[in-house]
Amino acid sequence: MILNGRNIDGLRAPRIATLTRRRFVAGAACAVACAAAGLLVGCGSSSKSAEVAAIEPYVSPYDWSGLVREGEKLAYYENDALCSRWGIDVSEHQGNDIDWAAVADAGVQFAFARIGNRGATEGALSADEFFFQNAIRAGEVGIQVSAYFFSQALTEDEAREEARFALDNLRETEAAGATFSYVAYDHEPVEIEGARANNLSSDQLTANARAFCEAIAAAGYAPMLYGNQRDLLRLAPELRAAYPVWLAEYDVEAPTAPLDFAIWQYTNAGSVPGIPADVDLNVWLEP
Repeated sequence: MILNGRNIDGLRAPRIATLTRRRFVAGAACAVACAAAGLLVGCGSSSKSAEVAAIEPYVSPYDWSGLVREGEKLAYYENDALCSRWGIDVSEHQGNDIDWAAVADAGVQFAFARIGNRGATEGALSADEFFFQNAIRAGEVGIQVSAYFFSQALTEDEAREEARFALDNLRETEAAGATFSYVAYDHEPVEIEGARANNLSSDQLTANARAFCEAIAAAGYAPMLYGNQRDLLRLAPELRAAYPVWLAEYDVEAPTAPLDFAIWQYTNAGSVPGIPADVDLNVWLEP
């Protein structure tokens, strides 16, 4: 995404590959849980210390040979069956001239619209200039609409304030006819002098994300967590397990992040008919 004038790690889409079945690895979750709990596994005796068994590396539940690229569009198949949807995310950075009918004709099935953000230095809350019209117009042409908020919260109270701000804007837009599937929490470092939230501890970042998501869920919406692998891995594993994850990872053939996720944002420099600027492209790995 391009937020507060900067890009997060940027990458491009995978190559065409053969199609195979999705793989589920039952032992991975248990191994991670044991590692987090500090459990020791192995043989031991009174004459030597117990040895720590090697923890199995993370294995994705997806078989990435099922990724297929057609131009800039990315799809995921299992046993020759399409198991993904293609979409974008937009903000005021894409401007006021999006032709949503052309976007739908190009095959876009879902769109995330930025609700707004907290300023990276002074911390003021502001709505995205084009959130209302993007959400309404995308929905009018049959594109499934979700939303995201760019957080720079320092505390749980600030994260709840951001959630209330997001909810106010969601409800106003719904009153005009929009509907929303998910509301994503996006917190990331900002490369500007005086950025207020770049040095949060993992515990504080987790607490803030949890506070935002709980407030969104309490209001009847479905929360989601957005970030690149660096930022997502700073969140507590139990929080990532509680909500769908939206991963940003660019310039790779297939995702490399050692974590489960539902959406892969695979480039921040995509092009889609009807959008007069670069746009983030995503593949949602649930049909």
